[in-house]
Amino acid sequence: MAANPTAHLTPTEVEAFGRELDAIRDEVIATRGDADAAYIKRVIAVHRGLEVGGRAAMLVSLFPPAWLAGTAMLSVAKILENMELGHNILHGQWDWMRDPEIHSTTWEWDTVISADGWKHTHNDLHHRWTNVVGKDRDVGYTILRMSEDQPWKKRHLIQPLYNLILAPAFDWGIALYDLEYDQVATGRKSMKAMLADLKTMGRKVSKQAAKDFVLWPLLSGPSFVPSLLGNITANVARNVWSHTIIFCGHFPDGAETFTEDQIEGETRAEWYLRQLQGSANLTGSPLFHVMSGNLSHQIEHHLFPDLPSNRYSEIAPKVRALCEKYGLPYTSGPLSKQYASTWKRIFKLSLPPKQVPAEPTPLALAA
Repeated sequence: MAANPTAHLTPTEVEAFGRELDAIRDEVIATRGDADAAYIKRVIAVHRGLEVGGRAAMLVSLFPPAWLAGTAMLSVAKILENMELGHNILHGQWDWMRDPEIHSTTWEWDTVISADGWKHTHNDLHHRWTNVVGKDRDVGYTILRMSEDQPWKKRHLIQPLYNLILAPAFDWGIALYDLEYDQVATGRKSMKAMLADLKTMGRKVSKQAAKDFVLWPLLSGPSFVPSLLGNITANVARNVWSHTIIFCGHFPDGAETFTEDQIEGETRAEWYLRQLQGSANLTGSPLFHVMSGNLSHQIEHHLFPDLPSNRYSEIAPKVRALCEKYGLPYTSGPLSKQYASTWKRIFKLSLPPKQVPAEPTPLALAA
């Protein structure tokens, strides 16, 4: 078992660390304003422009240059909407603006995932119980073994294949995951509630599938087939990208998982410490941060999930300085490195745990 990187801190130091993080959060809240509102509205305008341009090009996508341009614009539009807009708006990061169109209660993102179902499993469960085995169902999404504290089963032998299949169909996988069908067998969720959620999912899936795979291709007339393929490609590109960013935020080397016993009686400051240890950042350019939904600042996002995403790059140096001050790890690295270490964990934990040899008995030693 790895050494606890927070063991050197006294209870007084832990609480002091928490107060300093609270001060960072309070400063951002006190300075939210027109510049932040202008930022999110600008991202929405860029997204809509890319989508309109991509859809227009798809109408004549029988011609290869138009198909390439349309597919590229639509892919970027879907990534922007999913990562920087949908994810962050549904976190309530922009609710303070009181704009009915940019609000966590009204936004419905461009994906088969139901906003309400996702807010429950992601906002309520994942962010509260980050990386706690048995509490945070995002640790492996019920199909992957991503912690040594999870029991190994034979099906985990092929979890690299599961993950390979999950990536291009990530929004479909999360939509099914949000149903919490596994909770029905344990009695934690009633069949009635599951069927109600299934009905909601069905409506969302029907709407999305009709838009991307029927309506727009039909409007393309002779370009029906290339338009359909372009829409499929854009959705797959969005899914692979979001899967990559999200997995690199919680499963590379340095990102820890926890047991329920470890969080018993957890204070707010200790919750901060868990978010810090259970998350990992990605280094990159400003454009990369926007395209990742600023989840490249996964540590800051988990410490302050309701702060505007454009402020994470501003507070990241302050958080890192605090970690250095208190002798705490701050896991960060380039996408290629974090992605490779994430796959390493997936392969490693697909194998049965190594059996620890039993201590020899005195009789055996005598023999």
